[in-house]
Amino acid sequence: MDKFTIVVMEGDQTGQELLEEGLRVLDPALIGVNVELMRFDLSLENRRATKNQVVHDAAAAMKEHGFGYKAATITPEIPGDVGSPNAILRKGIDGTVIVRTGRRIPSITPVAGVYAPISVVRMAVDDAYGAKEWREGEGVDEIAYRTEKISRKICRGVANFAFEQARKMNAKVFGGPKFTVSPVYEGMLKEEMDLSAKSFADVKYEPQLIDATYALLLNTSGEPLVIPALNRDGDCLSDLVLQMFGSIAGAESVLLAFDEQQNVTTVMAEAPHGTAPGLFGKNVANPMAMILAAASMLTFFKTKEADLASRAIYESTLEAVVEGVRTADLGGTASTTDFTDEVIRRMKTKLEVWKSLS
Repeated sequence: MDKFTIVVMEGDQTGQELLEEGLRVLDPALIGVNVELMRFDLSLENRRATKNQVVHDAAAAMKEHGFGYKAATITPEIPGDVGSPNAILRKGIDGTVIVRTGRRIPSITPVAGVYAPISVVRMAVDDAYGAKEWREGEGVDEIAYRTEKISRKICRGVANFAFEQARKMNAKVFGGPKFTVSPVYEGMLKEEMDLSAKSFADVKYEPQLIDATYALLLNTSGEPLVIPALNRDGDCLSDLVLQMFGSIAGAESVLLAFDEQQNVTTVMAEAPHGTAPGLFGKNVANPMAMILAAASMLTFFKTKEADLASRAIYESTLEAVVEGVRTADLGGTASTTDFTDEVIRRMKTKLEVWKSLS
């Protein structure tokens, strides 16, 4: 059996607690996949102690082994502090695309009647994040400036994967940047979207300006969508999309790196939510996002055993919600560990039955 090394990046507060719950569903004895965990402590305390060297080491390990599983971490607001590890990790693995998919959580009423899944495929680097900023002048005459950049390579990666994702989901590629106001800068992504559309003639394509995309999302319900986006547009858009389905804790986030032929080389799976300090130590936070992140990562192993394990995690998680095992954010009373226990119980049954039928 193939052996896979998963680089586990520990985090802070509730983020670390939920990571441990997610690791429970990756137990090799449960899923029948030979996985080995390589742990790195990315807690704020250790990032400060190592001056972020631990983050660079984790990125190098991910690039070598191909798979990462990250907990939510604290980003300090103090200027000159260690900052967020995410930028270092993305640069370290050459990550270019972040994918977040909102999907209907069974028995949970979504906002605006949306039921079909929606994937946001956004840039992982450049754009507003990491832009050079400065101010000139004083008083009411003070002016703030910012210089941003995007590259055709990143735009091509976003556009191409958006169409790949749409084909996989039987969805429509929808939305896009504000290419009419910014034809040179934002228009670059639109150019690559148009180019990918020619290569994916079987995929429906409906480009929209970003402001129209937000408005039209509230009127959509029956058709799956994939939305390619600039970095900050996608960051804001994905939070909206996930909440439209009932909870930001109900879906996973995946960072992808590609080779020159657009093949995935490195995958980092995580939850899109933060460290939730108000829930720390109370055993009430929703572990769905971390559990589903594990399932999503397994699909990139490309083995029958990993695919079955991924399916078992997805189905067991959603079935648990249907049967009323829900944490407080979904209107239930289950604790964090109770929910994971129920997911594992269902996984065991499914995997045992499927094994006997194979």
